[in-house]
Amino acid sequence: METEKRDIRSLTKAQLRDFFVANGDKAFRGNQVYEWLWSKASHSFDDMTNVSKETRAMLENNFVINHIQVDTMQRSEDGTVKNAVRLHDGLIVESVLIPTETRTTACVSSQVGCSLDCNFCATARLKRMRNLEPGEIYDQVVAIDRESRLYYNRPLSNIVFMGMGEPLMNYNNVMKAIDMITSEEGLGMSPKRITVSTSGISKMIRKMADDEVKFKLAVSLHSAIEETRNRIMPFTKNFQLPELKEALLYWYQKTKSKVTYEYVVWKGINDDKASIDALVKFCKYVPCKVNLIEYNPIDDGEFQQAHDSAIDHYIKALEQNDIVVKVRRSRGKDIDAACGQLANKS
Repeated sequence: METEKRDIRSLTKAQLRDFFVANGDKAFRGNQVYEWLWSKASHSFDDMTNVSKETRAMLENNFVINHIQVDTMQRSEDGTVKNAVRLHDGLIVESVLIPTETRTTACVSSQVGCSLDCNFCATARLKRMRNLEPGEIYDQVVAIDRESRLYYNRPLSNIVFMGMGEPLMNYNNVMKAIDMITSEEGLGMSPKRITVSTSGISKMIRKMADDEVKFKLAVSLHSAIEETRNRIMPFTKNFQLPELKEALLYWYQKTKSKVTYEYVVWKGINDDKASIDALVKFCKYVPCKVNLIEYNPIDDGEFQQAHDSAIDHYIKALEQNDIVVKVRRSRGKDIDAACGQLANKS
C-alpha cells in the first residue's frame, strides 16, 4: 500500500539539509530547494532549474507541494478582488485584496469554515473542516501580492487575518506562516504591517504576548455589554469581558502595542446609549483605537445595518473621550466581499 507523501513545506531548512545528506547529496542542496519553496513560492519541483533532473525526480518520489489554486477570481467595481481558493484536498476558502490610493491589503483565511458561532457571520454557518497549513496561508499572501502587482503596479503592503476562521484557534500554523511571511527567506514583509484579528480568545492573547510577537492585534468586540456580546457571539460566554480586559492589559504591558477594536453597529442591538457608554468605558482600560464597521446583511433576519445617526453618536462619544475612531465602509459589495467581514466574518 502506497504511503501518503509528506508536504515538503512542513520540513524546516535543517530537516531538508539532513534529507539530502541522508540521500548521498550535499547539505547545501536543501538550501536551494528551501529557497524555491518559500522565497520563489514554487508550486512544482520541475521549476527548480538549478537542481538536477535526478534530484527533482527524487523529490517527486518522496514529497508533494500542497499548494493552493485560485479557483475563481472576482473584481469589484471599487477595485476589490475576491479569490475563491481551492486547497489540495478540494476544500475552498476565500481571500480578498483591498486596494486604496496608498496601500493594498490582503485579507486571508486561517481555517476552512470556523469553529465559533457568531450569529451574524456567514462563515459560522459552515462547520470547521480543518485548519489551514502554514504553506496554504502563505500561498494566499503570495497570490494577492501577484494580483496587487498585476492590477495596481505595486507590491502588497498589508495583511489582515480577518478571513474565514479564528486565527488563534490555529495558533501554531498561523505563527509559522507569519514567520515565513516576515522572514528574509520568505516574503520579507514587516510584522508591523500584519494584523491578526481574534474574536477574543483570552488565553491565546496572553500567549501571543509571552511569545513577543511583533504584529498588531485586533479584537472583534461588537459589544462591551456582557449580555449583548454573549447573545451575538454565544461562544464568548467562555471568554467573558473581565477576562478579555485582563488579557488585553497583559498584551499591552508586554508589547506596548495598541489594540484595535473591530465593532459592527446593528440596528436595535447595540445602537443605543448604554452600548456607546459601555464601549467608551472599555476603551479606557487599554490604549486602543476603534474601527466602526458597516455591516453587510447576510439575510433579512435579526442583524441589520444601523442608521447613520447611530454611527455618528458612537463617533462623537469616542472622540470626546480622545479615542481614535474610524469608520470602515464595506468593500466589494457587488461581489459580496468585505474585509473584516469576509463572508461577513469580522
